[in-house]
This record gives sequence, C-alpha cells and structure tokens, in this order.
Amino acid sequence: MNEATFTFRVDKALKSQFAAAAKSRDRHAAQLLRDFMRDYVRQQQEAAEHDVWFRRQVHIGLDSAKAGHLTTAAEVEARFAAKRAATRRRLAASIE
Repeated sequence: MNEATFTFRVDKALKSQFAAAAKSRDRHAAQLLRDFMRDYVRQQQEAAEHDVWFRRQVHIGLDSAKAGHLTTAAEVEARFAAKRAATRRRLAASIE
C-alpha cells in the first residue's frame, strides 16, 4: 500500500477525548480516522452516482413530455381512484 502522512491541527482536548474513545473500542485513533475517511469518500461517490442517475431520469422525463407522452391530471386521478376503490374492496373482503 502506498501510504502518505496526513497532518492537521486539532484542539488538544478533542484529540485526547478522541484517543480515549478510540481506545475504549480497542482501536487506534488513526484507524478510526482512516475508516471515517473511507466512509466519507464512499458516501460522496454514492451521492455523485445518484445525482447522475437522477439527472438522467429527469432528462428522460423531459424528453418524453416534449414528445407528447403526457398524462392529464384527470387521467391520473381516475387511475388512482380505481386503485383506492380496489384496495377498499380487498380490505372489506379481508374483514368479512
């Protein structure tokens, strides 16, 4: 593994508290900091991937709308009114 040193300033009290908390979990502070850094990088990568996916989905939707593939509010309401009615019938049947 190609390693590098990471140096930064931190309040003495925070450093002591962090080292004590790490020791109480049988870990070294440096191990926890590496874990935190890996988790942060992973979270940022996942957020960036989600952003790309989301933007792609928005563009697909916009392109579809521009092509005239739209559903009116009345059609949506009718479709979900039918779904609600079917759900109510199933609930009523399960109670009986």
